[in-house]
Amino acid sequence: MDLARLLRPELILLELETKELPESELGETPLERYQWELKEQILGELVDLVDRSGRVGNKGKLLQDLVNREKKATTGLAHGVAIPHVRTMHARDFLIGFARSTPGVNFDCFDGEPAHLFFIMVAPPYNDVSYLRIYKSLAEAFSFRDARREFMEAQDEGEVLRAVKRMSQG
Repeated sequence: MDLARLLRPELILLELETKELPESELGETPLERYQWELKEQILGELVDLVDRSGRVGNKGKLLQDLVNREKKATTGLAHGVAIPHVRTMHARDFLIGFARSTPGVNFDCFDGEPAHLFFIMVAPPYNDVSYLRIYKSLAEAFSFRDARREFMEAQDEGEVLRAVKRMSQG
């Protein structure tokens, strides 16, 4: 599957605005609640990103669908990668976007490490085959730490697209 064909430059965000606060600055907010709020902020940025495509129905409902999906099970994988994904009526087409957090943020990854690379996938409910195939390709490509170096070092959208192309070629 040629992922580079699906990812468009306007759906690439080289740096998320959401940053993690030091625990000393949380004040009265319980840590677990803060971590959910952080996750929701990141998901909000990712929804804004895919909305640039003009192929999102209702941004607010798409965000709620992603949050509900995240509550079922984390989409934070390992090695600094998260793939938030959902099939929803609020996606008119299959969309994939990429965002990076250089410092990393807690996204409840399986290995307990912060997430740096985010691939968001949204698709209409009927788009099962390509959705699952692409998710599997992404998850497998990042099962080793070496795959993420190019994404962490990318200076522009073109470098991200080239990294995706190399990754999807094997």
